[in-house]
Amino acid sequence: MNITLALIVSAAATTEFTPLFDGETLDGWVNVNGAESTWRAEEGMIRCTGKPTCLLRTDRMYEDFILELEWMHHEARGNAGVFVWSDALPALGVPFSKAIEVQVMLGVETDNYTSEGDIFSIWGATMTPDRAHPNGWARCLPSEARTKGPGEWNHYRIECIDGRIKLAVNGKVVSGGYDCNPRKGFICLEAEGSPIDFRNLRIHELPEATSPYALDANDATGFQPVFNGLDFSGWEKPIDNEDNWTVAGTNIAHNGKGGHLWTTQSFGDFDLIVDWKWTGESQGKMERPIINPDGTNAVNEDGSPMMATIDERDSGIFLRGSSKSQVNIWCWPVGSGEIYGYRTDPSMPKEVRASVTPTNAVDKPVGQWNRFFIRMRGEHLTVVLNGTTVIDQAHLPDVPAQGPIALQSHGSGIQFTNILIRQ
Repeated sequence: MNITLALIVSAAATTEFTPLFDGETLDGWVNVNGAESTWRAEEGMIRCTGKPTCLLRTDRMYEDFILELEWMHHEARGNAGVFVWSDALPALGVPFSKAIEVQVMLGVETDNYTSEGDIFSIWGATMTPDRAHPNGWARCLPSEARTKGPGEWNHYRIECIDGRIKLAVNGKVVSGGYDCNPRKGFICLEAEGSPIDFRNLRIHELPEATSPYALDANDATGFQPVFNGLDFSGWEKPIDNEDNWTVAGTNIAHNGKGGHLWTTQSFGDFDLIVDWKWTGESQGKMERPIINPDGTNAVNEDGSPMMATIDERDSGIFLRGSSKSQVNIWCWPVGSGEIYGYRTDPSMPKEVRASVTPTNAVDKPVGQWNRFFIRMRGEHLTVVLNGTTVIDQAHLPDVPAQGPIALQSHGSGIQFTNILIRQ
């Protein structure tokens, strides 16, 4: 430990902590991607049902700090976690975020992971463990077993200073790591399948001691879950086709058969995040047009349509209650993100048809997760696919000012997750 770090830790020992939980409400905490029923404040505790797998995070970021809390599992094989330096949003295709995780687990002891306070980096975060993992993982196994069993309270003290993390379990440091990135982010409580209670959460923020190599977590705040990862609350299934849409884990799964899935709520201007991936077989080999950058269909020298043979897969996202303002999900050569109803409308001005044509085809291979970021402002739409802007402030004349959002059924098996909106 360097001199500066030693002084900070020494000063922290005599400084008062600030409560992170008021004991009565979840003020100061944000439900990232779970159901309303997953987390509740009760009898001085943050109580968690464990389902679905999801996160509850602080409403702001922290950099250098000491966090103390107590937790109690109710089952002999309980699983949960505390994330530090976390992103605001879940990582692509999963209910977890990029973060450093402090394990909160009971009843599992293996050569690779334990129930005694492991620390490890997840979903793009990085960390060097204080002790090398037997299989080279970025995971520190605890030096000894100090965790109490189900129905008993355990105390964690987590020190996070300049990219270094230390965990004390019931009064003794057992694990840690250094060179962590990000090293500024949110604090999260994780639900992962079993009920758990947290209490006496308190924090002491320290003077920032960040190195020039530090990274911050993603701070895209203000999003709320449209899909709660548990059931179809807030959605309307298609009449007589309800069974075509199911919840699979924390995903919405569709078998490709009839009927769209609509939100019960209408939305006007918003930012929307949707993760999606293809599942199952394609609809077969089909000939599909090559589309020019201006939105017209390409032709050969003889004037015949220029076509490509593809494995047909098709779906999409309807915006503001209109199938015309559909953000396409498909395997056409032009790539996903196109607004088909506007591009193929001959009454639309040339500049509109060009603007709703994707600039790049950046879909990931079939079976891998993709992420849409969709922004609606008035009559203008922006679509970012996998980090690339494919539609940039396209004008959608006469698009409805408000309406529900739908996941389209168009013959292909597909899954959706991390459906989050910021109005």
